Amino acid sequence: MTENKTALVISAHAADFVWRCGGAIALHAAKGYAVTVVCLSFGERGESAKLWKEPGMTLDRVKDARRAESEKAAQALGVHDLIELDLGDYPLHLEREDKFRLVEVIRKVQPSFMLSHSRFDPYNTDHMYATQVALECRMIAQAWGHEPGQKVLGAPQLYLFEPHQTEQMGWKPDTFLDITPVWDRKRAAIECMAGQEHLWDYYTRVAENRANHFMRNSGGQSGGRKAKYAEGFQSIFPRTVDEL
Repeated sequence: MTENKTALVISAHAADFVWRCGGAIALHAAKGYAVTVVCLSFGERGESAKLWKEPGMTLDRVKDARRAESEKAAQALGVHDLIELDLGDYPLHLEREDKFRLVEVIRKVQPSFMLSHSRFDPYNTDHMYATQVALECRMIAQAWGHEPGQKVLGAPQLYLFEPHQTEQMGWKPDTFLDITPVWDRKRAAIECMAGQEHLWDYYTRVAENRANHFMRNSGGQSGGRKAKYAEGFQSIFPRTVDEL
């Protein structure tokens, strides 16, 4: 078990953390990390089409359903703390004070690493806005002059998890994570997201494809490690290491 290790996920909508880094959450939780997930919105307007097709649906009912789904999924993954800011989506927008709330979370968590969306997403600008906010708030959390006396943030890596259409997003993974040992937990979390059932098998196939890339890049047929399911990530900042 890894002691005193933390991680932070900043998710634009209630389901994003499940599809895109649920395996990383479950794997690190199993290793003893306290993983905090911040959902900036429930995706109630733009990512809940199935719910809106039900007769008499209201915004509050959609939000309640999405909240229940995300909380159940977080439990399945072993999330330490799920923070739902309920800031609205399509478009997602944070005021200055909203950003300071997120900075407060970042400083409290002191994450060893952070996870958020690709930096470009023309299909869903909420996603790339969330990462812009993540970078801005990471910067503020490092500033000694912001709320002097608080513990400032160090320099955690920000990993960008996989977008829905990678070719259009300029997303290029440089890290593959074997999530085979916790796949059952990710699949259970996926199946909590009843409002987007059409994505269940899609993200299963993504995990299978990334496992092939994991094996290829770990040595391929010349000694590569076998994996059935994996996730890919793109790092933003240079990594400092003692060994390659």
